[in-house]
Amino acid sequence: MVFSPFRGDQGDPKPLSAVTFADMAQLASYDEGYLLEFKQEFSGSVKAKLPKIIASFANSRGGWLVIGIADADRSVRPVPRLSADYGQIIGELCRRHISPAPPFDVRFIPDPADPEQGVVVVRVEEGTFPPYVADGIVEVREGSTSGPATGSVLVELYDKATRSWQRISEFCRRTVYYIDSVPLFDLYFYRLGAGGQELPDRVVQNARAQIMAECFAAQGLDCHVQHAHDSLIFRASIAFDGMVPHSAIELFPDESIKLTVPAVVLAGQERAVALERLHDLCGIDAGASFNVVSAPDTLRRVTRLAGVLDRYVRRRDVPWQRYATAYELENMAGVLLWSADEVYVRYARSHGPLFCGTTDCRSRVRYLDDGEHGSFRARQFAGSHFFEACGLPLGSPDPEDNELVDALLRTERGAKR
Repeated sequence: MVFSPFRGDQGDPKPLSAVTFADMAQLASYDEGYLLEFKQEFSGSVKAKLPKIIASFANSRGGWLVIGIADADRSVRPVPRLSADYGQIIGELCRRHISPAPPFDVRFIPDPADPEQGVVVVRVEEGTFPPYVADGIVEVREGSTSGPATGSVLVELYDKATRSWQRISEFCRRTVYYIDSVPLFDLYFYRLGAGGQELPDRVVQNARAQIMAECFAAQGLDCHVQHAHDSLIFRASIAFDGMVPHSAIELFPDESIKLTVPAVVLAGQERAVALERLHDLCGIDAGASFNVVSAPDTLRRVTRLAGVLDRYVRRRDVPWQRYATAYELENMAGVLLWSADEVYVRYARSHGPLFCGTTDCRSRVRYLDDGEHGSFRARQFAGSHFFEACGLPLGSPDPEDNELVDALLRTERGAKR
């Protein structure tokens, strides 16, 4: 674990989520330094300095800021509980003064003897994409204070960001086996800032596997676990050639995650009926050889499996804001989407059917700690970007586009596959 000034009964470092008010007594043995800073009160002058301090920690090796501790003797000087949450106040200060958004957590830890006062602990992680600029200045830690970065330090920070981007780019590719011709929708969630953590032991990995299996069950899905050389693979069915391909989640030791969902391809009479209707609606060649995909059934697969991830992240108490995400299409070029819903039928008649108009492609990476994804849910992201991948624009001003989204979501909830 990264440095923590707080220790448990066995001497192990405590994460912020486990720190108590009694733990503040441990700070008496520390001086302010490269990874630790104290502020006695939450005054106007402290608020003005907070973006600079947080950015400097993020540009360096991370660190802890504790508000309610005297600089001189490290005694506890509780600050009042505010009507607004300290996390919201400090988060807003950082959004207004720091770019990009730095990775940090905030907790107000109340005094058990008087819950209306306590200390504020800010845990800043080493940033993945520096430099973090506070009011136009790149601040770094210099001993127990902050100061502007020199030219050589700036070069190092940009190099670090480039290496981070390369790691994420390398991660965003499927590594679970499927037959080559299966149309696939892949989602990648790379956990930021986890590279320095020690790999979990077998007991921890087994506990995570159990949680994931329970999340599958809660979504009404079977779960078959397979151990790979550096990951755990959770499949919705046993995978063998010749069997209907089913969805899979790959979980890595740092809790980065890959999700792969095969599209539900229509065959036989179902495909013939869909092509006949599409021919009548918009002149599609009923004898064409391209794949036709069931929109509601595929969407249901996508959102059910993404719902497993939402449950897992909630159970593990790892916020989505710790992740970068991207999606990818495989073997989807030219695939047509079909739904018998009357809204889709009307849409196909006036706009043409939804289809994947590109060759296999990967989306741009989105960083969920950017301040714009505070209510992120994998299920919603997966569903909406499945639409996007198949030609339905997100946030469209056209009411017919929005009506179709609602209709597909309704049929997704009612689909039986």
